[in-house]
Amino acid sequence: MSTPRLPFDDSRRLAGWNPYFADVGAALETQGIAVDDELLARWRDRVMQARSWLDWPDGAIVARRHAGGASLALAAPVDQLLTATEVDEWALLAACEGMASPFHAPGHPAAWDADSASRTLRALAAGERNPRLAGLWRATHARGLDLLFDDEAATVGAGDGARTWPLQRLPAADEVPWASLRDVPVALITGSNGKTTTTRLLTAMLRAQGRHVAHTCTDGVFVDGALVAGGDYSGPAGARAALRAPGIDAAVLETARGGLLRRGLAVQHADVAVVTNISDDHFGEYGIHDLSDLAFAKIAVARALRSDGWLVLNADDPLLRAQAGAGLPGRIAWFALDADTPLPRAHRAGGGATCGGRDGRLVLHVEGADRDLGAIDAMPLTLGGSARYNIANLAAAALAAHRLGVDIGAMVEVAARFGARAEDNPGRLQLVRLGDVSVLVDYVHNADGWNSLADVLDRLRGGRLGLMLGHAGNRGDAELRDVAQAVAELHPDHVVLKDIGGMLRGRQPGDVARVLRDALIAKGVDAGAVAVQLDEYAAVCDLLAWAQPGDLLVLPVHGSVARKHVAMLLDALRAAHWHAGRAFDASGTAPPEPPPA
Repeated sequence: MSTPRLPFDDSRRLAGWNPYFADVGAALETQGIAVDDELLARWRDRVMQARSWLDWPDGAIVARRHAGGASLALAAPVDQLLTATEVDEWALLAACEGMASPFHAPGHPAAWDADSASRTLRALAAGERNPRLAGLWRATHARGLDLLFDDEAATVGAGDGARTWPLQRLPAADEVPWASLRDVPVALITGSNGKTTTTRLLTAMLRAQGRHVAHTCTDGVFVDGALVAGGDYSGPAGARAALRAPGIDAAVLETARGGLLRRGLAVQHADVAVVTNISDDHFGEYGIHDLSDLAFAKIAVARALRSDGWLVLNADDPLLRAQAGAGLPGRIAWFALDADTPLPRAHRAGGGATCGGRDGRLVLHVEGADRDLGAIDAMPLTLGGSARYNIANLAAAALAAHRLGVDIGAMVEVAARFGARAEDNPGRLQLVRLGDVSVLVDYVHNADGWNSLADVLDRLRGGRLGLMLGHAGNRGDAELRDVAQAVAELHPDHVVLKDIGGMLRGRQPGDVARVLRDALIAKGVDAGAVAVQLDEYAAVCDLLAWAQPGDLLVLPVHGSVARKHVAMLLDALRAAHWHAGRAFDASGTAPPEPPPA
């Protein structure tokens, strides 16, 4: 006999503010069932029934329908989050009347027997209960402080104003040295593209002001520019590590969609939140199936804003303009490529803050006055003004920096130099000249990103265009085909298809490359111009070996190990004065020049 199938997937704890509510709790995604009003009403009734059994307070109960079914989320006490997942699962199973359950009681609450379910849930709650965590949670919020917690420890405050205790040895609230604890100003940076660059820009502006800054991004956790933990730390674990770092007085936290939906935000308070843009990316997970779903998830950063916090949004993005009309928390500040389009102009007339381009200058408008941040085409990050998305990133960072107390002089200084050195923004629009070959290293990863690169490539392209292309395995085939179409419109002369190490995410090696290859050829790219080299680092080497004088190579390098090795390779080739046609080995060592004839 086959095991009955569960009517849900992705059941998870929400340990921070999240897209569903400004609270903690649990969420799951329905699967394989029809979601109608009657089912949702029965689910809500059972959630409230379980709350009464457990003596939980009232809280949010959210059913959000989407193309794949519905996200079902409920708020719960901070020390009862595992129990909350059981409540959510039980409530749905019990609401699906007549459906066989694969769970066995009393290990799981019985969907078919309310009395048995109540006993199981009470036992689970009693085993998980941590009254001191709950007391600390209430006490920190009463004082406007953050409580950072995971499965091992809880921290009140940040930097030198923080104290951390093991989760099982927490102090009572009246034993905490509250007078010595404090938070630091926090910025949250999210969006589909430009998160890491904006994070690095804002960090540089704060440091130019003399601040000691921890920042997180997809490359790691950094304190005053020094790497303290490598890897993708754009989720709540990275935020906790950054805020626990001694000596910091500000934090800039890249905040990816995945962490928001899986666990919620690590912090309960932020001074500024930036949403760079919304574009096709990460569909098919956690109830995110289209752009409106993605906007719903990203805008959740606004839930953490303090009463005087700023929400910095892209006025050129129609989805963010629509979200702004939905009564979002915080004071909105708008950035745009053109500071004088209707929305920014009207916002300034109402006393609001904006930043954008005007007559070739980047202009910040705050406190009723314009501040000139410099000539856009002289800012290295814009590549002579062709990298329009970096103009937007500069504008967003300037608004966030103003909210965090950075003066205009520091902003001007950073805008005038940031991007001139490889270490400023590694792996993002990083132009390397190898003799007579131009190499552009970037993190472009979706169709919108490739479309945004078109102006940059037009400016840089002299001879042929060669590029590397791959994608994470958890993207749908339609999304991969959209990426291929954007690349085909660049008319590349050579494409090397790759996998991304550690990002197959359910697909077999070569599956992504196969979909991309078929789509490229269908869009007019010559089959002979498309090669496959699944190893990311080897794909870079193949492109370099293909290069001729005057060529432009575009290298989107995504794997963290590959990025490190590619950077070492390019440094070694540049130091060896490598040029197209010379042999080199995988370590980047080029043979000596042949003697003169």
